[in-house]
Order: sequence, then C-alpha cells, then structure tokens
Amino acid sequence: MVHRMVVQYGQPTDAAVFEERYREHVRLINEVPGVLRYTLGRPTSRDGEPPATYLVAELDFASAEAMAAAMRTPEWAAAGEGVPVLATGGVSVTFFDVEDVGPRGD
Repeated sequence: MVHRMVVQYGQPTDAAVFEERYREHVRLINEVPGVLRYTLGRPTSRDGEPPATYLVAELDFASAEAMAAAMRTPEWAAAGEGVPVLATGGVSVTFFDVEDVGPRGD
C-alpha cells in the first residue's frame, strides 16, 4: 500500500517568484530518500476565475513509517526551510493510505 502526502498551495502573491522558488524546492525534494513518486498538478478554472489552489504536489512513500523516516532526514529539513517564504498564498497538507479501487468498468 502507498502512503501519500498531498500539498496544496494557494494562489501566490507573485506567481513568477513562486515558480522560481518552487524549482529549487523540487530539486531538494528529489534528494529526499524514501520518496517513491513526486507529481505536480496545476488546477484550472472552469468559470474564468482563478482557482483557490495554485499547485498540488503529491509525494508517495512505501508506508506511513517510510514517510515519517523521510521527514526526519536532513534532506527533508532542507526542503522544508523555504516553504514559509514560498507559500505566500497559504499551504495545506494531507496524509493518507492510498486505496486502489481499480478501473471504473465499462
């Protein structure tokens, strides 16, 4: 079973600055031992208004214990140092075990 961390960043005060800082954050997260998968998604608007969420990051770990171990590493600490400066639009974090329920069917 995979244990997932979902990080949602709100709309930043300056998107260009966010993007520049986030590139460094990605580099640092990619050095964290135990991260199985790291994906990003950028929500889009359906009504022309900017969505509340600017960017969604998903990090997968082998288990909750593996995630906890990764969060105790110096690499994780280095990646986390810039988050308060990066997340000018706010940030929320959720953790959960992923339940694979298979395809929807025909």
